[in-house]
Amino acid sequence: MPTSPQPQSRTSIADYLDGEQAADVKHEYLGGQVVAMGGASDKHGLISLSLATLLHPHARRKACQLFMGDMKVRVDHDGDSYFYYPDLLLSCQPDDKESPYYRRSPCLLVEVLSPSTERIDTREKLLAYRLLPSLREYLLLRQDRVQADLYQLGDEGRWQHQVFTQPDEVLALRCLDVAVSLRDVYADVPELLA
Repeated sequence: MPTSPQPQSRTSIADYLDGEQAADVKHEYLGGQVVAMGGASDKHGLISLSLATLLHPHARRKACQLFMGDMKVRVDHDGDSYFYYPDLLLSCQPDDKESPYYRRSPCLLVEVLSPSTERIDTREKLLAYRLLPSLREYLLLRQDRVQADLYQLGDEGRWQHQVFTQPDEVLALRCLDVAVSLRDVYADVPELLA
């Protein structure tokens, strides 16, 4: 007689945060369930670092904090909490320091898409991140071709989506009042610019 699968027990937020400090592998926290994350490719790292390098001086000028890969964002919704590791997290609110391990009030979140994360980044995280009252921009960058999907919260409170595919197109990021070209974002993966 087949047995039904046992429900996974819920992990507390405190246990998750403590466990992450000792873990060799990063995990995301999805309403009590802990999910391991896979590693990133060289292109993923180069694109993330390139954008972080372009944004960092502007973040400092505006007294914002820019984190790359290791800072979690916390999303609370319908009585559950979710912790994700965006590739870049920009927080510009001085009081967004409740914990040294996560932020609750980012202005900009960036994900570099990979085959294993694309569905989650373009659906689950898109919906979850937009629940954050502070979020103004969500940027998705492909690593297999030059493409940026920029979701921005407009003045009227509606999200707008723009797709950029040409190297000389410019992303106007409002959180930092900065414009960066896709050519500069993808400069370290020249095979994609050819």
